[in-house]
Amino acid sequence: MLSDVYFPRINGVSTSLASFRSQLQQLGHRVTLVAPAYPGLGAHPGPAPDDKDLIRIPSRYLIVDPEDRILKGRLIRRTLHEAGIERTDLIHIHTPFVAHYAGLRLARHWQVPVVETYHTFFEGYLQHYLPWLPAAWLRAFARRVSRAQCNAVDRVIAPSVAMRQTLLEYGIETPIVRLPTGIDPAAWSGGDGHLFRAERDIPYGREMLVHVSRIAFEKNIGFLLQMLQHLRSKRPDILLLIAGEGPARDDLERQAERLGLQDNIHWCGYLDRDTTLIDCYRAGHAFVFASATETQGLVLLEAMASGLPVISTACLGTTDILTEASGAEVVPENPTLFAERVAAVLDDPDRQRAIREAHGRWVQQWSEREMTQKLLALYQELAGSGEAIASTQAAATRTH
Repeated sequence: MLSDVYFPRINGVSTSLASFRSQLQQLGHRVTLVAPAYPGLGAHPGPAPDDKDLIRIPSRYLIVDPEDRILKGRLIRRTLHEAGIERTDLIHIHTPFVAHYAGLRLARHWQVPVVETYHTFFEGYLQHYLPWLPAAWLRAFARRVSRAQCNAVDRVIAPSVAMRQTLLEYGIETPIVRLPTGIDPAAWSGGDGHLFRAERDIPYGREMLVHVSRIAFEKNIGFLLQMLQHLRSKRPDILLLIAGEGPARDDLERQAERLGLQDNIHWCGYLDRDTTLIDCYRAGHAFVFASATETQGLVLLEAMASGLPVISTACLGTTDILTEASGAEVVPENPTLFAERVAAVLDDPDRQRAIREAHGRWVQQWSEREMTQKLLALYQELAGSGEAIASTQAAATRTH
């Protein structure tokens, strides 16, 4: 596996990588992950001391997104050689930057098949980070690059039905497999909401909405602040807790100040997925979400597994999760309507109970072990196929 992002950088790609890799290892497979080193965050170049198959590559600063890094691709093959890795059965690419092109070169060199997961909806992403360029030009550029990259591999994995359809509309000819990232529902069933509130001086009885995501422009958090302004007119003490960090935080804090919401928002930064994030979900009364660019939306499943009623818009990849069977409250992107729906849920304990019960049944269908077994079947199909290897050689040659 190759990726331009991984923990300690927190996002959905990192979570997906960790989930699939852990499950594959539990099933008896060796999975080498090539990922960036993060200076100052404790992730140093070379094999990780406690995980020899996690290979960290020196990386460069990314101007348009200070949290991210770009791999130094020329060092990848040499670093793998130094780690004793001369060949693998298959290559799985997870990001479209240096990792994509390095993965194609390795596939051609080793004559092995290559898979790529399309984790990020770049068509709806780039304009937030390159606002000085025309939006139409950026959308066309994202489609053109996506088409070329996806047509250069043997299989493309789309995390949702909507994302698969979008890729087909781009004109991608490589077979596209819909395969979401799963979760372990039991891992999200605990947590100490009382402790979480106590450590942050949030009164136990105060109604609290939870939002978990990277604090980025494409997450549409500004809409949630508009919604909160409407909701506060009826519930002056309502609190929106926002867990995460990112480049949009300063802008959002200024928006909150303009709306007079400083006393209704609690920013708590990144939380540990194994401890404080679980506590955070447990501390809330409802989970709110409004991103329009998700290729899946794992935090929705985490919130559901935690027993937190979900109220969300449904766009692109989240439509797979936010079905009628999920029990989630799906609302149009209208701040007034959204606020009214949140209030209706908070006012109705029976409704909350019904939503939680539906959530509990629904998340059982998103088992990470089941998703990993589907991924493994795809790997085995390709690794045993001479045609796949031949197509990889041809695709890599076309993109060289």
